[in-house]
Amino acid sequence: MTADFRHIPSVDQLINSEDLKDALQTFGHDWTVAATREVLESCRVDLKAQKPLPRLAEIVQKIEQKLALQSLPDLQKVINATGVLLHTNLGRAPLSNAAAKAASELSQSFNTLEFNLETGKRGSRESHCAAFIARLSGAEDALVVNNNAGAVLLALSALAKAKKVAISRSQLVEIGGGFRIPDVMRQSGAKLLEVGTTNRTHLRDYETAIAEGAQMLMTAHQSNFQILGFTAEPELSDIVALAKQAQLPLYVDLGSGSFVNMEKYGLSHEPTVPETIAQGADLVSFSGDKLLGGPQAGILAGRKELIDKCRRHPLYRALRPDKLCLAALSATLLHYLKGDYELEIPLYRMLSQSESQIRQRAQAWQKQLGTGEVIKAESTIGGGSLPGETLPTWLLQLKPKSANQLLKALREQKPPIIARIQDHSLVLDPRTVQENEDIIVTNTLKKLLN
Repeated sequence: MTADFRHIPSVDQLINSEDLKDALQTFGHDWTVAATREVLESCRVDLKAQKPLPRLAEIVQKIEQKLALQSLPDLQKVINATGVLLHTNLGRAPLSNAAAKAASELSQSFNTLEFNLETGKRGSRESHCAAFIARLSGAEDALVVNNNAGAVLLALSALAKAKKVAISRSQLVEIGGGFRIPDVMRQSGAKLLEVGTTNRTHLRDYETAIAEGAQMLMTAHQSNFQILGFTAEPELSDIVALAKQAQLPLYVDLGSGSFVNMEKYGLSHEPTVPETIAQGADLVSFSGDKLLGGPQAGILAGRKELIDKCRRHPLYRALRPDKLCLAALSATLLHYLKGDYELEIPLYRMLSQSESQIRQRAQAWQKQLGTGEVIKAESTIGGGSLPGETLPTWLLQLKPKSANQLLKALREQKPPIIARIQDHSLVLDPRTVQENEDIIVTNTLKKLLN
């Protein structure tokens, strides 16, 4: 039986009809025409497959649905119920209200990004966060770029091009996206001088490297993996003393970076920026959107002479942050200066929640839904920070007919809710759900489970 296409309406017929008048006003002529052609083509395919032609109203509805779907931003808010505090795939650290407000207000107006109000002349964008970072870290000066990979590349390009840089083999790390320290060194023009072995490096290995012509010492903190067993690594203070004796700069890439001692949350000690500077590191780099709890940024802090060289390097212009990053980062740093970071920065609110508080929230969810079980589990830090470290938590465990179908349905909501599967059940961790999102989670689950 041959498909009869004569009853399919034409593009002009639909576009000129009253049915698509609102769509034309909302999405414009070209976009609406393109969507109409796509829907009509699907009608032709269905007819060839001996499927009935939809009624005119159904065709119009399909066009409107296609336009609505195509107009949704691909980057959108989600609710994180996975229990991973710094979920790289979900944007890492959410901003504090103050940081979000600062970025929002600045985005809607002209601003002093590179204007000095006192002199009425051109200013410098580098000045906006430098004083806050220096005060918090104890460094002489600081510089912000777009991410920590950029900070590493800039530091090595500006300070070590064509120079030998000694670094332990155990620290030649690869982070997400295939970013590798040896590759960055090659790109910067620095010459890699490996010291020690994969699992054991001694101070004498650095001494040998200096004898072989090393002109900079570098350490990269293992912030996203662990080496266990038969291992050895010299103390930073010993490497500092050796670098000073040889009159060489010591550059420390902390990776995640933090101004707070993680031990207060029951986690392992993570070297902080202030203690690393205090021990004598000449230059330190770290991220803005991990343990700092701010926007994506790479931060360099250290001796003014070294920071100035980075600031003057041509690569800095390609890596410099925009006004929104600087506004959000300034507001985030202010929380540390004022001492209210545990109340205001979402990451530290999540870290500060007690087991009993999380259990009460999970039980409240269970009561609202009238189903599920509250079980003990572990939250993880994520985001390439504190590898292997977990925090005790409580989950709401649901056992629907198909956990995978419910997981998918949650992702299709507005806003999407991201949960996970554990032991063939769907589980949600209240620790990573903001408290004002609890009602959204329970109402959405009620709707889907019913």
